[in-house]
Amino acid sequence: MKAHEFDAKFESDDDIVDDLALSKAKRPRQTQKRVNVDFPEWMLASLDREASRVGVTRQSIIKMWLAERLENVSHHHTPE
Repeated sequence: MKAHEFDAKFESDDDIVDDLALSKAKRPRQTQKRVNVDFPEWMLASLDREASRVGVTRQSIIKMWLAERLENVSHHHTPE
């Protein structure tokens, strides 16, 4: 399918899922790299409580909080 045909199908709200090669899809800047971080026990207990309260894993709460913090920092340090 040509790009203009795909665009027309998309713009007309036709279903395009079957036209996508989803097995080859990649999310830019989303490759994973494992790191090890040591935390004091009190911090792990706090992380686990908050993760349980929100309904996510410890790893997820750490990622969420780090992403929020990094986004906040980058918004405050961007040149105008």
